[in-house]
Amino acid sequence: MTIRRLLIVSITALVLHLGLCPGTMALGQGSRETSEPGAEGQVGAAPGPLAAEANAGTLPDAPSAAWQQNSQNTPARSGTMNGAPAGQVPNGGKQTKRILYIIPNFRAVSVDEKLPPQTIKDKFVTGTLDSLDYSAFIFVALQAGFAQAHNATPEFHQGAAGYGRYYWHTYADYVDENLWVEFLLPTALHQDSRYYTLGRGGFAKRLGYSLSRAAITRNDSGHETFNASEIFGAGAAAGLSSLYYPSQERTFSKTYQLWLTNVAIDAGSNLFKEFWPDINNRVFHQKE
Repeated sequence: MTIRRLLIVSITALVLHLGLCPGTMALGQGSRETSEPGAEGQVGAAPGPLAAEANAGTLPDAPSAAWQQNSQNTPARSGTMNGAPAGQVPNGGKQTKRILYIIPNFRAVSVDEKLPPQTIKDKFVTGTLDSLDYSAFIFVALQAGFAQAHNATPEFHQGAAGYGRYYWHTYADYVDENLWVEFLLPTALHQDSRYYTLGRGGFAKRLGYSLSRAAITRNDSGHETFNASEIFGAGAAAGLSSLYYPSQERTFSKTYQLWLTNVAIDAGSNLFKEFWPDINNRVFHQKE
């Protein structure tokens, strides 16, 4: 198991723990405890238009055209955030640029945040940032060391030279997958590579939504579509990696395994991004 897989497993375990333990965190629900009179009336107030649309099944990956056109001209009501009733989304579902000040979180969009369609430049920048960020070199170094310690690719051998082989192959895999999934195919297929945080509803709903984003995304017009950029991009990256690995590693089973691993890691990353605002507010209190 690689460092990236261990990280995703650990993150998923934390999310599941926080989501399934009633005494730890109430995900997707605002606090109902207050000492002020009349609080019960506020809690029972009718939801605003955005909440009604969300409850009707409209997800942030597929906003209605009318809502998109009118959102800029409709001011938020007092006591609301972006038109949502107060307490509907805890902490505003605000994403930070980094997770724990280290892990890049550049493609995560906060709840109800309105952004223009991604340009080709935007897609290139996000793919490049994820690949050249200082944290990428740290994680690749850890993953290469872990792989060498377990003799994952015997043809690379041991020692400093062997570690160098593990490092550049691991980094090539990392950049390869980022460019296919975040830039090349999103540009060719006019798809949005960002993750739009749902932020409302119960734990199971948000869990299912976050994992489903590996197969469902939005196009540049704002409509839901099959996430070909993720599925085919991860496959293309896995196939391309077989060109620079030793011949003994160029088997269909290993390429297929790498393909599934890439998709699973990205799905786990989406899961963590969905619940990161809740975890951050409850545990870490990171501001940006």
